Amino acid sequence: MTWRSGRILAGAVALAFAAAGCATAPVYPVVHGHGPPPLQVLTHLQGSAGSGDDIFLAPAGGGYPAGPEIVSTTGRVIWFHPLPVGEGAADFRTQAYRGEPVLTWCQIDGGGRTSPLQPVTDYIYSDRYRQIATVQAGDGYTTSWHEFVITPWNTALIVANKIVTANLRAMGGPADQKVIDGVVQEIDIATGKVLFQWSSAGHVPYRDSHQPLPPSASIPWDWFHINAVHLDTDGNLLVSARFTWTIYKVNRRTGAIIWELGGKQSTFRLRAAPGQTLDEAGEIFAFQHDPEAIGHDEYTVFDDESAPQLGQRLPYSRVVTVRLNLAAKVATLVSSADQPEHLLAGAMGNAQTVSSGNMLVGWGTLPYISEFGPSGRLLFNAELPPGVSTYRAYLLPWHPA
Repeated sequence: MTWRSGRILAGAVALAFAAAGCATAPVYPVVHGHGPPPLQVLTHLQGSAGSGDDIFLAPAGGGYPAGPEIVSTTGRVIWFHPLPVGEGAADFRTQAYRGEPVLTWCQIDGGGRTSPLQPVTDYIYSDRYRQIATVQAGDGYTTSWHEFVITPWNTALIVANKIVTANLRAMGGPADQKVIDGVVQEIDIATGKVLFQWSSAGHVPYRDSHQPLPPSASIPWDWFHINAVHLDTDGNLLVSARFTWTIYKVNRRTGAIIWELGGKQSTFRLRAAPGQTLDEAGEIFAFQHDPEAIGHDEYTVFDDESAPQLGQRLPYSRVVTVRLNLAAKVATLVSSADQPEHLLAGAMGNAQTVSSGNMLVGWGTLPYISEFGPSGRLLFNAELPPGVSTYRAYLLPWHPA
């Protein structure tokens, strides 16, 4: 049985469910090459995931079909939406749109999650597993697979990219270097109109990048690599740039940078609380992803600490919790949750603080999903097959219609 025939069979089952008026989507068999990769639970202690919430991920790689997936904390597949060969998904989760629960994800045409210029469409599905809307970037930018946030006022926050030309003579580079301009866009979901745009090239100096220049001016320089935009508790934006090692707080109305955390122009002096460690560069994080505001001027950040072309800064990836003293301009690393196998994630990853106070972590390019208690104790750990990754993982409630 080939993958193509398996996909046709899955589609036929889905159509049969739709014809019968069933809201529950079919569960696909976990067969290598035809269904989603199995999630093997390694640790599941009392107090861990198991309150009725499910794990949302978008596995890719390892010879398995890619697509958004809902799986129970025991590893049982609840829903899987296999994508055509050559496509992939990222940032799969539940959100609210117009007061109703929806499923959202970024769908990548071309498979691998490596290029910032791959064609991407963001999808919104109802709680009856039906497509109700799509979102794409405007103004000539290419939608990125890194982020899709529906705001409380029912617009979309996305990140996008475009190749532009920059004069880099002031920093010893060419006068006509091709660069990738990463932007945040707020999109009206109904009309596709761009309501707000923030450009990295328009607000951050190129010299702040840690990424080496390419050997030719004609090769686009991915100097910033925007990989997240989230809302802070005050409604302003948190923007993450992998290659400047910086989290930017951006005024959502004016686009002005309010503060920078980490990197070459950090607003804050960086320090570590007793028992915590800065990396070899004296930074709290490097090559980071997914800044999340958890209140009281505290933030969690997925700290990759690794990139092949720049070497590692710590021998493992981790999630850090940072407390800001805005008056004194001090940022303190107050706690960290290390990758349980002490491995490095080359890219991707996220950390979600759930209602219980626990923290669910998707380890990006590493095939693990973990949950930690407020004290940092490992409560849950699960493993995907070798070669399988998920950009992010979430623990969320889901009650289809």
